[in-house]
Amino acid sequence: MTGNKWGAIEINPVPVNDPKILVFNTDLCESLGLELTALRDPHVLSGNRLPLGWKSWALAYGGHQFGHFNILGDGRAHLIHEYRDSSGKIWDFQLKGSGQTPFSRRGDGRSALAPMLREYLISEAMFALGVPTTRSLSVVSTGETVYREGPQPGGILFRVASSHIRVGTFQYVAHKFGTEAVKELMATAIQRHYPELDFKDALSFFRAVMSRQAKLIAQWMNLGFIHGVMNTDNMAISGETIDYGPCAFMDEYDPDTVFSSIDSQGRYRYGAQPSIAQWNLARLAECLVPLFHESTEQGIAIAQEELSKFSDLFSGCYLTGLRRKLGLRQSQPKDTELFQSLFESMYHHKLDFTWTFRQLGQPNFQKEPLFQHESFQKFIDHWSLRLQDEGTQLELAQVEMQPVNPALIPRNYFVEEALEKAVQGDLSHFEELHQALKSPYEETNDNFKFRQLKPDFSKNYVTFCGT
Repeated sequence: MTGNKWGAIEINPVPVNDPKILVFNTDLCESLGLELTALRDPHVLSGNRLPLGWKSWALAYGGHQFGHFNILGDGRAHLIHEYRDSSGKIWDFQLKGSGQTPFSRRGDGRSALAPMLREYLISEAMFALGVPTTRSLSVVSTGETVYREGPQPGGILFRVASSHIRVGTFQYVAHKFGTEAVKELMATAIQRHYPELDFKDALSFFRAVMSRQAKLIAQWMNLGFIHGVMNTDNMAISGETIDYGPCAFMDEYDPDTVFSSIDSQGRYRYGAQPSIAQWNLARLAECLVPLFHESTEQGIAIAQEELSKFSDLFSGCYLTGLRRKLGLRQSQPKDTELFQSLFESMYHHKLDFTWTFRQLGQPNFQKEPLFQHESFQKFIDHWSLRLQDEGTQLELAQVEMQPVNPALIPRNYFVEEALEKAVQGDLSHFEELHQALKSPYEETNDNFKFRQLKPDFSKNYVTFCGT
């Protein structure tokens, strides 16, 4: 095995005994312009055999995990190819669960099947919802057993991303190799993701990354999505959602919602995600301080000034999203009060996040008993006045709300049911759910059952990252 100047190590995936394709994303494959017959091979999708010209690397990076810095790397993943599509865009192909690397520490480098199926399902659902995300090409079973909470069948995910450059990548390079290497890494990231920028302009680069993160986290919040493990190694410079471990969508509205089994303190709870994003961006800024200004003191001052803008950036994106969710077109000073009154009513009455917004966009929604409570009537009166101020009829606003508020999300109950049956060998539930999630803003007979609420299920629901 060989290494490069940023600590990545050339190493092949560890072969598996009996790879079998369980799910394959034909839509993604065709959109990338890939040759189906050559790629739809379990030995390629598992890493047993790489096509001619492909090389396999384990990437090094650092990361603040729950606030503590560690030197990390791909302990169970292999970057196997950089692919250029017909438009010239470059994509990373990566296998996850493909065996030990020098970064595995004491781990086996493998993954259980269920977490890989979860990432496939949730990442593709996020894509359909319009959220920037890494995507999944396939999941194969390995024919081997891994041991987590108990013995489980193994699986390997084939992930597609616009890159795997993370905040943690910058942390690792700054820690190990210094300013000149950070400068080179930044130039690579700019060329890959921000080609409109001068490759030496660190300040513009940081602003661009911060802007994308503000938009991304706002989209998460507007959909009730909880990433679950927002360590700095899980924040992509591209602005894509990456590393779907203990992630889930919130059912009953509560800003303190946590599903991750390892987040006992609620660091990455739903309501904390914007502040954690800002904290992660501060770690990126620390790496770029020498590039902001030759004086460390001046560089820190610049970083602090830029970071102070994140709150307004995020709020702008978040409030714009909330206005769209309520069919509002204009910004008014008291909008925050309007939204807060809605969330307070949702919290008090333990209402489902997705259901509430979808129902508000339906004719005769006020016939729902839950909307007849006094607190909700105050919100509805306030909302009606806002629409009148804009000269918008409620019926027109509701039409505009339909493509914004999903009819269905990957509800935890149905996700777990599909994963449990898939691990037992029955993929029909997984495939049915996956098909329904391709059209999340439509209400059809086919997706009716996946729109049903299971409010009691998520009260004690816990997700696991699968490592």
